Amino acid sequence: MIMKTVTTLALALPLAFAALSSASAQEFSKELIDKGHYLATASDCMACHTNHEGGKPMAGGLPLASPVGTIMSTNITPSKQFGIGNYSEAQFSDAVRRGVRADGANLYPAMPYVSYSAMTDEDIHALYAYFMQGVAPVDEKAPETSLPFPMNIRASMMGWNLLFRPNAVHADDPNQSAEWNRGKYLAEGAAHCSTCHTPRGPLMQEDKSLNLTGAQVGPWYAPNITNDKVHGIGSWSQEDLVTYLKTGRLDTRAQAAGSMAEAISYSFQHLTDTDLNAIATYIRSVPSADAGQASGPSRFDQGKAGNDLSAFRGESFAEGMKGADAGAQIFTANCASCHGYNGQGTADGYYPSLFHNAATGASNPTNVVAAILNGVDRDTEKGHVFMPPFGDQTNATVSLSNSEVASLANYLMKDYGNAGLTVTPDDVQVIRNGGPASNLVMLARIGIAAGAAGAVVVLAIIVWLWRRRRSGPAEAATA
Repeated sequence: MIMKTVTTLALALPLAFAALSSASAQEFSKELIDKGHYLATASDCMACHTNHEGGKPMAGGLPLASPVGTIMSTNITPSKQFGIGNYSEAQFSDAVRRGVRADGANLYPAMPYVSYSAMTDEDIHALYAYFMQGVAPVDEKAPETSLPFPMNIRASMMGWNLLFRPNAVHADDPNQSAEWNRGKYLAEGAAHCSTCHTPRGPLMQEDKSLNLTGAQVGPWYAPNITNDKVHGIGSWSQEDLVTYLKTGRLDTRAQAAGSMAEAISYSFQHLTDTDLNAIATYIRSVPSADAGQASGPSRFDQGKAGNDLSAFRGESFAEGMKGADAGAQIFTANCASCHGYNGQGTADGYYPSLFHNAATGASNPTNVVAAILNGVDRDTEKGHVFMPPFGDQTNATVSLSNSEVASLANYLMKDYGNAGLTVTPDDVQVIRNGGPASNLVMLARIGIAAGAAGAVVVLAIIVWLWRRRRSGPAEAATA
């Protein structure tokens, strides 16, 4: 009987390995691979999984700023040693939609599996075909993520996922049009708009009650994109939004920078007009979190042309830099040659006007500061858009201190935008550091310490009670 069992296993194991081998060697059709390529583009995989400083496509290594530390993107090429080349389709699906790696470890939600969970089995199949046979393998190890304790314990994500990860695949709303449903599937799924544009709760979860109302993303602020005409983009037409998604620019009103510039460059501009219109149809239907529409000027209507250059005529550069005119002087020396002496920009809009501009007219100054520090780099069919960074202390042609950046930002907002805002050098340092940090790490450590202390107390009480019970009978016998 034992020999029969061994013989059966000896015959079965090679067949099992052969089946696995044939599955991994499965040939996918070009049509399916092309569909997966399109979906990967819609999902903006390239932007996060490629180091823009000379990295190879999809090989990872891009540092992603988060409120709890820097997360390094991973190698998702079909490299069998360093990438996902050994993933089965089920393991690939678990990683994309559930945030669980093939080895069972949890991914951090910087990988937007919370949004990707809505993707259909058919689309996951196409993505798998593309990543296995449409992406060149890169046999290079991406740097490891090293978060502070206790965020470095990936198992903690299991509890987070139980609380906050959706598990339902997208289902069409029968009360909406086919275009609206397609737009929601793309915007809330593959394109993961809410990952950036929705505020986070105390445990870094998306607060869906404030869907798309704006949120901090590293050093940038992803603005309100609901249909609110004051705080959102309710004043934009369908054509306006499609134009912005294709080019990253809407006349003088809005220009994509930071992660949105990457989304335009690597993703949105490559989508079909049909899908861009579907996304626009859905986004333009998302209501404000407020019960009613707000009134007043929007961020696209703030400021006016003008300058304060006459204030420091006759002063030396050093004298001007010490006083209230420092911002105007820095603007004249570094910005006016491109944006115009009155902040009017260029006639073709390549260098935008600084008034009636979403950045300077916003309800917070984050993007003004971030643009000064980090510049703008966007590449579309309309051309390469570039503004140099002024915050790079080693590589920038002109490097501004925190005080100088604050002076310039205050000048820009006072003259061209939301004059009610003020930037301090400390505010600039926060953006220079990669954005506001979360107190979640500290709270988690306090919670762990409190839990450990409580456990010690409970254990001490149990030991004391046990000893008392043991000593009780002995004392009674002695008496």
